[in-house]
Amino acid sequence: MTNAATPAPEPRTFRERPVSFVRRSGRMSDAQERAWSELAPRYVIEVPRDRAATSILPDSAIDPRAVWGRDAALVVEIGSGQGHAIVHAATSRPDADFLAIEVFRAGLARTMLDADRAGARNLRLVEANAPEVLQHLLPAASVDELWIFFPDPWHKKKHTKRRLVAEGFAAIAAGVLKDGGMLRLATDWEDYALQMRDVMAAAPDFEATFEGEWAPRFDGRVLTAFERKGARVGRDIRDLSYRRVARS
Repeated sequence: MTNAATPAPEPRTFRERPVSFVRRSGRMSDAQERAWSELAPRYVIEVPRDRAATSILPDSAIDPRAVWGRDAALVVEIGSGQGHAIVHAATSRPDADFLAIEVFRAGLARTMLDADRAGARNLRLVEANAPEVLQHLLPAASVDELWIFFPDPWHKKKHTKRRLVAEGFAAIAAGVLKDGGMLRLATDWEDYALQMRDVMAAAPDFEATFEGEWAPRFDGRVLTAFERKGARVGRDIRDLSYRRVARS
């Protein structure tokens, strides 16, 4: 009796773990379409993809010096939205380099438009799932500051597993931060702030840089319409900040 060969498994086209976003198809405006076609070659880092449209193929690390054309401090913002915070920061700190990570193309297009108007040449963007950028695109110990301002709170109990700052995230952040590098967090959802604090309190690679319950407001974060809206409806803004301890 002849045994038939076992067929090879089909390649997966999905991620094994939930991501912290739902990527809905949204139409860009004519101005955003033009921004993408005209400005993306200057601002957007093209990356090899793995299984999903926003994935990063493992072993695809960039050389920051080659990308930005110099040696400078590197600041990375996860979930840059329409880019208000990072464009302001990039124009305010021309001596540093900035990377915006976002999965929504319309937001990236708006960021490029504003960056181009402001003359921010020290800013680059990547359209990708943030943990994969930290694990596969950025070299280990290459980032001076990592910002996560107002990530999606996924406030329904059945969705909290999608939150970015959860078990396992601190180790990913620690891998990409330089010794002494800063992780800065902010949210207007109290239960997410408490979760963030618990996650980081259990992270051996980080130490808090604040005393008491919460960090003072990070003065490098421009006040955006999103933050004003949260305050207007009565949600308290909570900041947290942590330093990456030296590697042994």
